[in-house]
Amino acid sequence: MSASSLAERVLAGDVRAMARAISLIEDEAGAAAGLVRDIFPQTGKTYLIGVTGPPGAGKSTLVDRLTAEARQAGETLGVIAVDPTSPFTGGAILGDRLRMQAHAQDEEVFIRSMATRGHMGGLARATSDAALVLDAAGKSLVIIETVGVGQDEVDIVRTADVSIVVLVPGTGDDVQALKAGIMEIADIYVVNKCDRDGADRMVTSIESNLALQHFAEGEWRPPIVKTEATTGRGIAELWQTIKAFRTHSEGARGKRLKARNEFRLRDLLTHRFMEHVEANLLGPAEFEALVTRIARREVDPYTAASDILDRALGPSGQRATKG
Repeated sequence: MSASSLAERVLAGDVRAMARAISLIEDEAGAAAGLVRDIFPQTGKTYLIGVTGPPGAGKSTLVDRLTAEARQAGETLGVIAVDPTSPFTGGAILGDRLRMQAHAQDEEVFIRSMATRGHMGGLARATSDAALVLDAAGKSLVIIETVGVGQDEVDIVRTADVSIVVLVPGTGDDVQALKAGIMEIADIYVVNKCDRDGADRMVTSIESNLALQHFAEGEWRPPIVKTEATTGRGIAELWQTIKAFRTHSEGARGKRLKARNEFRLRDLLTHRFMEHVEANLLGPAEFEALVTRIARREVDPYTAASDILDRALGPSGQRATKG
């Protein structure tokens, strides 16, 4: 099937076409770029909800409950669950989320697990393009649940319209869990498993950290929502808080969207440049040998990078390839 015909089926909301399109994107198939080009003009309408936080915070159960709440409100959803990569198969260790099978028969909910495939920051490299597919297919909301690696998950703020940080009490030093990075990305805080001892103490810790930040008049101050996802407690309040943030930030969404696309373009350029370097400039095992030389202190990384750039651009500024 051609990229254009696949794109037409995606735009028509065909579930199989959506699944195939995301697989093409994940596999970085040659047709993926053409597919994105075809669907891109029809995107930009979907609201992206990012859910992140440390392992064991109950993010999957929370997303499951949030999906049900959104469906009751008449929303159509796509859910992208970014899982750790299996070191053996390269696939997602958890695969399709069993805890979300309650929505498997709902034609208005599309669920997809994706593997990080070694990409740092908690997001698969293909996540943004997968969200574009769901956007083009007409989903009104896309929830992106990232792999739980704690403070490293700052990529979510560059991907979603609203970033939700899920924390859980009883995991040790509450203040340590709220260091720079994780505190800078949240639009909404969720203290999940709030039936546990220490939930109020964690809320106080978050409030204390927020008190150290300066919020201009009229600026959104991240609220704290207490939930117990296993029972559904607090989910309705969380949904209302998401709606409140969406209304508050509607005027600034364009600025956030521009920043998101700038990050995506820079990330794509970096990825494409490295592909070009490895495919056209460096000989077999040359990159690995260069890394070895750096480790042995035979050359510094700045000089090594400059040498590769000189080879890429050539003496006259033209792109060069290995001969």
